[in-house]
Amino acid sequence: MKYLLQRIAFYLFTAWAAITINFFIPRLIPGDPVSSLINKYQGQISTEAIQSLYVLFGLDKNAGMWSQYVDYWQQIFRGDLGISFNFFPTPVSEILAQSLPWTIALVGVTTIVSFALGTGLGVIAGWRRGSWMDGLLPVTTFISSIPYFWLGLLAITVLAGADSFFPSSGGYEPGLVPSWDGEFIGSAIRHSLLPAFTILISSVSGWILSMRNMMVTVASEDYITVAHAKGLPERRVMVSYAARNALLPNVSGFALSLGFIVGGTLLVEIVFSYPGIGYNLFQAVGAKDYPLMQGVFLVITLSVLVANLLADIAYLLLDPRTRKEG
Repeated sequence: MKYLLQRIAFYLFTAWAAITINFFIPRLIPGDPVSSLINKYQGQISTEAIQSLYVLFGLDKNAGMWSQYVDYWQQIFRGDLGISFNFFPTPVSEILAQSLPWTIALVGVTTIVSFALGTGLGVIAGWRRGSWMDGLLPVTTFISSIPYFWLGLLAITVLAGADSFFPSSGGYEPGLVPSWDGEFIGSAIRHSLLPAFTILISSVSGWILSMRNMMVTVASEDYITVAHAKGLPERRVMVSYAARNALLPNVSGFALSLGFIVGGTLLVEIVFSYPGIGYNLFQAVGAKDYPLMQGVFLVITLSVLVANLLADIAYLLLDPRTRKEG
């Protein structure tokens, strides 16, 4: 319990630091962030409205820095992440609420499937080292070194086209309204196949390699020899003794992967113009939309911190030594 409380305290401090950095980002950028919005609507914003914009975006020069900082924390606790410049006057929280489900559905499902598939194959490959599966290791090593976006470009070139079943961009057919009807769901699934395929192929290889190497290391431990000497079934030794201990590093990596679900496949979403949070960040950078950039950064940071906390909890459950140290 002491260990867990220490980790929670650490993550709370890290979250505070991240939110504080997020607060200072637009205030440290050279120039005036609000001026980009004013220039966008040049001639349409009156002088009287300009001061209101500074107040609206929390950059009122008449208010002190501490007052702005306190107001920023109050906004976060209310779920108010500001107003987007590029999609003015749409709130950032509304934009993220629309894009997050797309990213979570695409990257979340593919991350879980690739982890389960890669870990399972890695357990078998490591336990039965020297078998035909070891011959596939150079292939998996090569594939795992290829970036997501490069596989995406190859997939579009080879599989997508005018008469192809696989669309090359977008999250659904133009003209459809997002809803839970069969036509829209079918279109969304079809548009997600190529991005999901590229993520799955690239990430599953890494899980196979890491789990295989850990299984080879664990298989030489004394407790595995003792388990064999007791006459325990081969499958039980492999799963309950070897795989459970070899899984610990992969659990940490899986938790981090869950954290990076939100922004880790930015380039994939850009390549496929997929309407996720990574594509939102790309649009925000291009339009100098500082509030949206802040919102995306905050969501990604908090997701990674929560994922790390879940990894620590998983360690507590899987490794008795951690509980004793706590």
